Amino acid sequence: MSAPHTKIAEGATPFSFKREMLAALPGLRAFAVSLSRRHDRADDLVQETVMKAWGKQESFQPGTNMRAWLFTILRNEFYSQMRRKGRELPDPDGVFAGNLATHPEQYGKLDMADFKAALDTLPDDQREAIVLIGASGFAYEEAAEIAGVAVGTIKSRVNRARIRLREILDVDGESDYGPDNTSALLVNKSFPSI
Repeated sequence: MSAPHTKIAEGATPFSFKREMLAALPGLRAFAVSLSRRHDRADDLVQETVMKAWGKQESFQPGTNMRAWLFTILRNEFYSQMRRKGRELPDPDGVFAGNLATHPEQYGKLDMADFKAALDTLPDDQREAIVLIGASGFAYEEAAEIAGVAVGTIKSRVNRARIRLREILDVDGESDYGPDNTSALLVNKSFPSI
């Protein structure tokens, strides 16, 4: 794909995206070094900036300030990388990763399948109420307005739906949630705060 060429004014040199971008590279690199304080990271930032700019060159308006546009891309990329880096945990020896454990997925999938089947057995008005309150997070007043009924009616429907779901799923208390007794030992060892 060739870079776009546009004539700015009569007798002026035609605009060349590639030429303008190349002319800005020394300033971009100096700015990248000032932000990252490391030459290797600065080079990576400039390269990422050039790649993004080249890929989005159709959004650049010829006649506007290319340097400012490129510097903005570089700055945004730098801060995006810093945010990502803040969420990463250094683990060069793999010690942390070796101690990670996850809950087995199959139990959650089976529980969700059971819940969906139980939810489907509820009368429409109760299912609507429990979904509005429990899944969608609406307040009782909002759910009542959506359903076109009184707040007390919504509360009653939600209560009846909860009771019926407990009966269908055979839930007696908190101990019926989470892993079974066999896998609880492993889960409690791996996730002591749960």
